[in-house]
Amino acid sequence: MKAYKHIFFDLDRTLWDFDANSREALTDVFRSHNLDRYFESPEPFIKSYHRHNEVLWNRYRDGHIKKELLRSLRFELTLRDVKIINHDLAKEIGEEYLQLSTEKTILFPFTHEILAYLKEKYPLYIITNGFRETQFSKMKNCDLEKYFEHVFTSETIGINKPHPKIFQWAMSSVNGKKDECLMIGDDFDVDILGAKSSGMDQVFFNPEKLVTKIKPSYEISSLIELKNFL
Repeated sequence: MKAYKHIFFDLDRTLWDFDANSREALTDVFRSHNLDRYFESPEPFIKSYHRHNEVLWNRYRDGHIKKELLRSLRFELTLRDVKIINHDLAKEIGEEYLQLSTEKTILFPFTHEILAYLKEKYPLYIITNGFRETQFSKMKNCDLEKYFEHVFTSETIGINKPHPKIFQWAMSSVNGKKDECLMIGDDFDVDILGAKSSGMDQVFFNPEKLVTKIKPSYEISSLIELKNFL
């Protein structure tokens, strides 16, 4: 077993339950803006939003659109699905959604327990593609800040995961050697293959037990399993 000295985590869908928190925030937005005028229920609204958000987020991650456009356009396209063209409403919903989502505090099971355990043994860090201000708000509202030495955001660095340079930047910033660093994340293409391409070992957080063609350094379905090797 390697003697790691630096542990890096992804935030969304690894510690912070993005899907559950997003659903709550979108449902709140649906109700506050009376979107039942256009959608039968929150479900088709949420489904439509996620479809557009996934496409636009990939474009943002690849550097093809700016975050300001992403924030409103994903809702503008969602409204267009029900033949509503209203840029101002989409922008208002987008801003409200961001605020509400950062206030949600659903974490994956054992998040606090495993972070408290690991903090006694290693310096911990975050590497995230999420918007800087929203990621810090999420961490503060969930009382996660106390565990981490530093948060590396793609927005601040100017490089998005899975590009190996963001992982190399993070390792260099903490004076960590490749064989001393470990990345823990849920997105196989972004977190695991990105870290692997930089020479860093990886832990694939895989609660859905997805099958992958390439084997990560480690694989877990629950965060508490990190105790088995860290």
